Amino acid sequence: MTSRLQYQIIAKTAPDQPIVPDDLRQSMFDLYFQYYAGTSATLFNSDLNQKDYIILLWNESHQLQGFSTVQLINFEFNHQPIRAIFSGDTIIHNDYWGEQTLPLAWCRLSGKIKAENPELPLYWFLIVKGYRTYRYLPIFTHKFYPTNRYPTPPEIQSLMDYLANFKFGNYYDTQTGLVKFPESQGHLRDDWADVKEGFRDKPDIKYFLERNPEYYKGHELVCFAELSEENMRSHARRGFIEGLQGKL
Repeated sequence: MTSRLQYQIIAKTAPDQPIVPDDLRQSMFDLYFQYYAGTSATLFNSDLNQKDYIILLWNESHQLQGFSTVQLINFEFNHQPIRAIFSGDTIIHNDYWGEQTLPLAWCRLSGKIKAENPELPLYWFLIVKGYRTYRYLPIFTHKFYPTNRYPTPPEIQSLMDYLANFKFGNYYDTQTGLVKFPESQGHLRDDWADVKEGFRDKPDIKYFLERNPEYYKGHELVCFAELSEENMRSHARRGFIEGLQGKL
């Protein structure tokens, strides 16, 4: 199927410079606000200012139809340098649900980031407040956490806890693996939060709902996966390798 969307990747050029101009920032928020409640322009902009990359999706008329934001975290854990890609606000207009432009762009960007320091481990650090997002983990990767398929190894759990505490402090609960804010920092509007009929019994979705039963309040499940050729699956692996080879 030929995609009706084109992607554009923007990288922050300097810490004190805005990553996108004000008019584009407003368009991003307007699209986001169609699908998410419990947010504001101030909250959205504060989060956006922390990001290092933005993937934009444009239709044939050059109208914004989706985006995803990415923060690159460089840190040390147990005296080992590690990198993590933190996925932030992501939305696609529902007219384009099912198209693979954004997943391809994201995997290519991940490969490009891995190529910058190929000797260092690179992880996907993802907080999930919707079952549709959680389903990307088994689509993209062979091994991911947490899952009903196998237990999370203690060393991986420690790494997840470290990053979640670093990023969210006391809002992260190590017992539940959830990030909970006193007030919602953004949650799906009711029209989009409901689980589709027949989906609740699917194993991955059932597990996500068990781990994050109040996702509709904006609670986030901390998730994790290594980004490497060996761990990527199918089309995600192909895009990741293209990014490694500089094909953005």
